[in-house]
This record gives sequence, C-alpha cells and structure tokens, in this order.
Amino acid sequence: MLTPAEIRPVIPLALESVDLPGLEAERGQVRDNYGLSDGRRVVIATDRFNIFNRFVGLIPYKGQVLNQLTTWWFEHTADIVPNHVIDVPEPNITIALTANPLPVAVVVRGFITGVTPASLWAQYAAGQRTIYGMEFPDGLRKNQELVNPIVTAISKEFGRAHDHPLTTEQVIGMGISPALWERIQDTALKLFLRGRQLCILADLILVDINPLHNSPRFRHDRQGAYAQLVYAAKATDVTDVLINGTWVMHDRQLLTLNEEELVSEAQEYARRIDTFLIHREQSILSKLLAIGGAMEQESFEIQTKVLSLIHISEPTRPY
Repeated sequence: MLTPAEIRPVIPLALESVDLPGLEAERGQVRDNYGLSDGRRVVIATDRFNIFNRFVGLIPYKGQVLNQLTTWWFEHTADIVPNHVIDVPEPNITIALTANPLPVAVVVRGFITGVTPASLWAQYAAGQRTIYGMEFPDGLRKNQELVNPIVTAISKEFGRAHDHPLTTEQVIGMGISPALWERIQDTALKLFLRGRQLCILADLILVDINPLHNSPRFRHDRQGAYAQLVYAAKATDVTDVLINGTWVMHDRQLLTLNEEELVSEAQEYARRIDTFLIHREQSILSKLLAIGGAMEQESFEIQTKVLSLIHISEPTRPY
C-alpha cells in the first residue's frame, strides 16, 4: 500500500487526458476512447476522479488500478461470456474490439442499498414498492440482503446527471428482443454468482455488479467474526452476541474491544487523510464549489466512502 510520502511526488504526473494525433477522442468520466479504422478501440483509463458525476481532481495511479482490476475480472469471467479485450499493452491502456453497445446497462443487485436515484434503497426509502417492475415488501432495512439477487436495467444516455431505471417492458420497448433480454439476464446472474464465489475466498461480500468496465462493490463477509461484531454494534435490535462460544457483546456493551480506542484510532486516520487531501488540494470544498457547488450530503458521502476504504484495505485491524 502506497504511503502519502510516496504518492505526493507523483501528483503532478497524474494522467488527466490523452490526445492521439489524427484520432478523435470520445471522453467519458474516467476513460478516453479512440476508435481505429480496423475495428479496434484504444481505451485509456485516466486518473480523473468524479463524485456524483462532477469532476473533482486527479488521483495518481487511479486509472492504472482501475484498468488492471477490469482486466482481472475479464480474465476470470471469459468462460462465461466472451469479451472484447485484445491486449493490455500498458497498465492504463486496453486494446479492444469495437462493439455495438445496447442502450441499457445491467446491474445485478444482491442487497437493497445505494444513494443515487437509480439505487434500490433511494427509491424504496422514497415510498416506492414497485421498483424496476418488481414488488418489494414493507419493512426492509437499508443494506439488507435480498432473498435472491435481481437483475435490473438502467438507461445509458450521454450527459445524463443520473441513470434512469427501466422495467423489462421498457427495455423491450427500446428494441431489445425478449429472447436477447432473457439471455442478457441469465449471463448477468452467472457473472454475479462467479463474482460472489471469488469474493468468498477473499472474505468479502459482493453487493452488486455493474458493467465489467466498472469495479464491483464489496463489503466484508458477514460470516466473519469481526464483521458480525461490527454489525451487532451498529444494529438497534441486537443486545448480545456470542461467537464461537465467547461472549463479545452483552447488553449492547462490547466486551472484547475498547470502543473509545476504536473511535480515537478512527479519528486519527480521518485526521491524517484530511491533512493529506487538504495539502494536495488546499481546499477540497472550495474546489467542489468552484465547479458547480457541493451539498452537505455529498461531503458526507465522501467521508463515508473514505472510511469504508480503510476497513476494506486492512480488515484485520478494528479501527
């Protein structure tokens, strides 16, 4: 894991964009694409960083990590469905076949969670019970695991602030045949189950999976002792926890961990992250405001995700 001291010198070298002479770029939020005349496509993962579809800044090595993660998942799912990858000549670059994309993106969801308008929880919390054409019962809680993973579709339109949820009928109405949509759903579920199998080996839970050019989202394995303890400590309906014959929580009080020490260590990590980010950007909030405004909710989400990364990167240390 790179330290701030190792990252700081390469910040000026972060990759913002690439311009190839004689070729027209198609730029997404993170990737620059160039179509070649022979049917191949050059896909370059940059270091651009976006929050809620707003460009925030550059993070060194982000594009490299993203591209290598993507390559790993393509290699481990090629037996389920062929992919378009031809070669990965550089850490940030993928050479692929140009394909004709469908006007929808497929998201397999194993939990009712999320904060964007297209997420299950955002719609459920707003009072909807028919979501993506499927019925959901009352009484579900955020981050609750679904009985079975579900396949959902969202529209993919360039320039949209957020993706738009679609029902099966709407997908078919966009020109996708019922037989093709059935095959897409079957393949998506197989990919999800493969991802779940691989994640179990790493003590992770696969929450949902987007198109493979994006990284799947993970949570700690709920069967792990530490994960059970964290859940119990946060839950409102759990008062006592017994793991492998040892009481670790009684009457809502942790018996094996010092909560004050955990909070203190978490605050210290947050302070170190804040110091590094402020040193790099001078004022992240000012930058967000300068590019179009920032809401308190968005700032909170940044903090939440940063702390989540701490837990995922070193799961054996209870911060």
